[in-house]
Amino acid sequence: MKLSNNKILITGGASGIGLGLTERFIQENNTVIICGRRETALREVKDKFPSVIIKVSDLSVEADRIELYNWVSENHSDLNVLINNAGVQNWMNISDNDFYKKAEEEVNTNVLAPIHLTTQFINLKKLDTIINVTSGLAFVQLSKVPVYCATKSFFHSFTLSLRHILKSKNIEVIEMIPPALNTDLGGKGLHDGQPLVSDFVNAVFQQMNEGKTELTFGFSKVMAKATPDIISATYNKMNP
Repeated sequence: MKLSNNKILITGGASGIGLGLTERFIQENNTVIICGRRETALREVKDKFPSVIIKVSDLSVEADRIELYNWVSENHSDLNVLINNAGVQNWMNISDNDFYKKAEEEVNTNVLAPIHLTTQFINLKKLDTIINVTSGLAFVQLSKVPVYCATKSFFHSFTLSLRHILKSKNIEVIEMIPPALNTDLGGKGLHDGQPLVSDFVNAVFQQMNEGKTELTFGFSKVMAKATPDIISATYNKMNP
């Protein structure tokens, strides 16, 4: 992937990893569109980075995904990069009364949304790159976030297949595999001791510059190449 002179849509681009990518891609001379559910958060990013284009969209809702694609198709048909970054993580137990409701939200946002967006955006004539943001938890499970882990395992598998499927369309598929980072994913304060988003972004940009299509950092680098014995030992450590 070339790192400059693109027009890029980053889902969930107003916070966390999405915001880190937004800032870096702007620095690299790209036109960046971000979408998310919270207009206030989007406008805060717009205030900080005036060149960014914002669009309110709840990707857990099918109608919003269709409307987003139609808006991009009509107003930004030269978009060439889709970054499926938006994700939801719920710390929960299956005995919780709202477990199913939260699980449904995670599946809709983490699985159905990127699948649906991909099926639409590959119809853009200029699209040449899709970046799917998965997780180190695609390879080893943390039982406190059981559905999140399952959705990321699914998304990892889907991405591998998608890379092969889209070769005939000359669309490059990149998997970005973050570890836990210092973001509010899952709730404020849960990841305060984790690496900075900026460190992760610097690492994955270096890897993209080298032409890599599987982008890892720290824990995710270890897990993506781990043997079954290492995965088992890590699982036992994470789930005492």
